[in-house]
Amino acid sequence: MPDTTVSATVRGNRVTSSDRATARPTTAWRLLVRNRLAMVGLVFIAIWTVGALVADLLPYSPTETGAGGLLEPPSGAHLFGTDNFGRDILARVLAGGRISLWTGLIAVGISLLVGVPIGAISGFVGGAVSAVLMRVMDVLLAFPSLVLAMAIAAALGPGLASAMVAVGVVGIPEFARIVYSQTRSLRERDFVEAGRALGLRDRTILIRHIVPNTVAPILVRATLGMGYAILTAASLSFIGLGAQPPTPEWGVMISDGRGYIISGEWWMTVFPGIAIATSILGFNLIGDGLRDVLDPRLRTSR
Repeated sequence: MPDTTVSATVRGNRVTSSDRATARPTTAWRLLVRNRLAMVGLVFIAIWTVGALVADLLPYSPTETGAGGLLEPPSGAHLFGTDNFGRDILARVLAGGRISLWTGLIAVGISLLVGVPIGAISGFVGGAVSAVLMRVMDVLLAFPSLVLAMAIAAALGPGLASAMVAVGVVGIPEFARIVYSQTRSLRERDFVEAGRALGLRDRTILIRHIVPNTVAPILVRATLGMGYAILTAASLSFIGLGAQPPTPEWGVMISDGRGYIISGEWWMTVFPGIAIATSILGFNLIGDGLRDVLDPRLRTSR
């Protein structure tokens, strides 16, 4: 007698499409799409990414003086108004998005390239090597991040490249700490012992088996680090240690417009300020969404 409790309906030795859909595991992308706040963050980042790509298509150059009258308020001709040199603020904000995104990517890349190997080696090797490397990371963490970034940028000299390096160095301890803790946990797993039993060298086990298992927390931290890098780079530019005028960078634009707030020319600072706030919010929302999606407890069948 056939079992009536079997859920799958077999027709001609084939499972119906509805049963396949039921058995299909929930992918990370589907979980991320369900997270509304993460999608809001993705929209913010998409807006500034597209804006950075189309910045050169605007009728005004971001550094072109006299594109309009001096300190014109937002209008049909200049949607974000003009600054004290007659430059179109919309063109400068969109071009500044390109600089800020690249700054964040390069700074986070520096943190990754240095912090991940330090954390992986310290966590896997242990002993004196781990003690020395992690104490150096602790020293860097002991300084306020912005103060340390200011000191490094001042030592390297004002400029956008100095700001990228400074922000990247400040982010190294965070990645090193995350990878260190993950590696310490993973090195005691059975698959590591199995690799050693098979004769694999420690370097092979570390690169091929342990580091790939730390990708999820690294990805979350890198996404959150993008927002921090944009904010810190803008702060350095605001105080004159990052990008220099007339570079269309958001921190520079706010620094240029701060003297005009009291006289009513609010658009010089408000629009680049909104750009900084929305880009940071976007990366933070995406980072929070990735953290929820990459949680193994959520990777269950629908």
